[in-house]
Amino acid sequence: MPTHLTRGQTRRMTVGQALLEFLAHQWTVDGDERERTVPGVLGIFGHGNVAGFGQAVKELHEREPGLMPYHQARNEQAMVHQAVGYARMRRRRATLASTASVGPGSSNMLTGAALATANRLPALLLPSDTFATRVADPVLQQLELPHDTGVQVTDAFRPLSRYFDRVQRPEQLFSIALAAMRVLTDPAETGAVTIALPEDVQAEAVDVPVEFLADREWHVSRPLPQPHALARAVAALRDARSPLVVAGGGVLYSGAEDELRAFAEATGIPVATTQAGGGSLPWDHPQYLGGVGATGSTAANRVARGADVVIGIGTRYSDFTTASRSAFQHPDVAFVNINVASFDAYKHGTQLAVVADARETLVALADALAGYRVPAEHAEVVATERAAWNDVVDAALAPTAAELTGQPELIGAVHAATEPRDVVVQAAGSLPGDLHKLWRVRDPLGYHVEYAFSCMGYEIAGGLGARRALDAAGDDRDVVVLVGDGSYLMLHTELVTAVAEGLKIVVVIVQNHGYASIGNLSESVGSERFGTRYRRYDDARGDFEGDERLPVDLAANARSYGLDVIEVEPGPEVTARITAAVKAAKASDRTTVVHVTTDPLVPAPDGEGWWDVPVAQVSALPSTRRAAERHAAERKSQRPLLS
Repeated sequence: MPTHLTRGQTRRMTVGQALLEFLAHQWTVDGDERERTVPGVLGIFGHGNVAGFGQAVKELHEREPGLMPYHQARNEQAMVHQAVGYARMRRRRATLASTASVGPGSSNMLTGAALATANRLPALLLPSDTFATRVADPVLQQLELPHDTGVQVTDAFRPLSRYFDRVQRPEQLFSIALAAMRVLTDPAETGAVTIALPEDVQAEAVDVPVEFLADREWHVSRPLPQPHALARAVAALRDARSPLVVAGGGVLYSGAEDELRAFAEATGIPVATTQAGGGSLPWDHPQYLGGVGATGSTAANRVARGADVVIGIGTRYSDFTTASRSAFQHPDVAFVNINVASFDAYKHGTQLAVVADARETLVALADALAGYRVPAEHAEVVATERAAWNDVVDAALAPTAAELTGQPELIGAVHAATEPRDVVVQAAGSLPGDLHKLWRVRDPLGYHVEYAFSCMGYEIAGGLGARRALDAAGDDRDVVVLVGDGSYLMLHTELVTAVAEGLKIVVVIVQNHGYASIGNLSESVGSERFGTRYRRYDDARGDFEGDERLPVDLAANARSYGLDVIEVEPGPEVTARITAAVKAAKASDRTTVVHVTTDPLVPAPDGEGWWDVPVAQVSALPSTRRAAERHAAERKSQRPLLS
């Protein structure tokens, strides 16, 4: 903005132009870090946004190239996934905006909105809406409900968003945009932020105050722990005989990994991680026990079972983290929950909530606990369990010389090809659980597994978002996307985006001819993998349970997009071939796909975690009756209220 413009001056602009220029001048400040809050916009233009927001993007590009870069996507859901991947890699300080057309274009973003909110990661959604004036009613792609004609597709974003509003008059833009930015940059409130934009309002002119368009800073709140809350937590820890830290994503979003390491080393308190918290400590740290819960390690789960004080830092305590509330079995277990969001801090009925920033609280705890050290017997248990689990992982990752690699061996082969700072991206299927157990994270940003929503199809788009964030920071580490064939088929078209923009990621397609994760789950609940195999429909049987595999060639599909593809042939040397293929892909300056066929029946080692999935209580199938008996027995360890 020209510096001579003063308060009281206005510019005549459309709502779309004003909103875009406003976004281009928003800055997030987090301590010494200052960066653009929304440094780019992803969009697919159509009926509803091409004449409003789309025109604004074009005009600003002509007037100030590079101020608000536009990125073309192939799927609206994938746009939001890219924004989330970007935000995760920027520790929630920045994200991307996503604009879509009326009706199906906007509704395609609903899954992305739910994913962003579930993961507590910021994403700005700008779905288009039908005419606010209703001058042409109904319009193409309008939703008509006779009982409430005011309801439109964009109303579906309300329960999925941390903030929602609709700009029904141009003058509303100013307060709505400011409120949206407040939520987008608030660690305790962030998630999907949705501003619905009626197609006529986007193109309407309004006098815009110049101060609305000026640079504006949003300072990230890092609240200090309240003295009384801290004192209660310290008292509980002083008396603890077998404490355990459960580190969630909040550790990384706060930038608290160094403080966590110092705290663990000073006190000897061991650390287990959630999926979002992977990277909070490097895998080879003496206090690190691995993942905890349903997909955790035996080391973490055995220590969790006997923990008398659990220090949850930045975790939302999902059922996978708590093993469906069966992980913590000490009769007097207490929870010290440290979280910027009181909603999460007070979970499990705790009376030891610390509503504060993770980094600030860890510093305060370390000072207050000076001289405290876990008992020698607890330290011995930690060391013994940790060593035993590392031996298990060594064996699981080792080459077997089998014709087809199992997934654990595949993970070992990919890990062997990566550098310590490389980023692995995953989201759905059996891979998240196996990675939680087996991927040895060496960098705070090296583990990017979207597991709050565990959305099939996230991987490639999320990987591109991570790549964009790293490129913006001048960081040349590699992004390695692991994607199962089921998830690949859900949303692979963003590979075209990688080609169009020259974005370089490594994509490893794990071909196992079906939904491996759900196949395992189906078997465990007595449904015998029904409907989980990719097979040709059997007319005689009336199902897909025959032996004839589909002649689908995913490698050829990827190659058709203009990508380099390396097909790894089965055989006794398959593990070495996978490692060589990933290394070759890393050495390239183009996105490369590595295609590997695996054996879906080779399991990861048992981590002694449990996940509560209801089983049919009445069944003619013997397999289901046996599963119901197991489920009833397993539920006996479940605790409805932990503290």
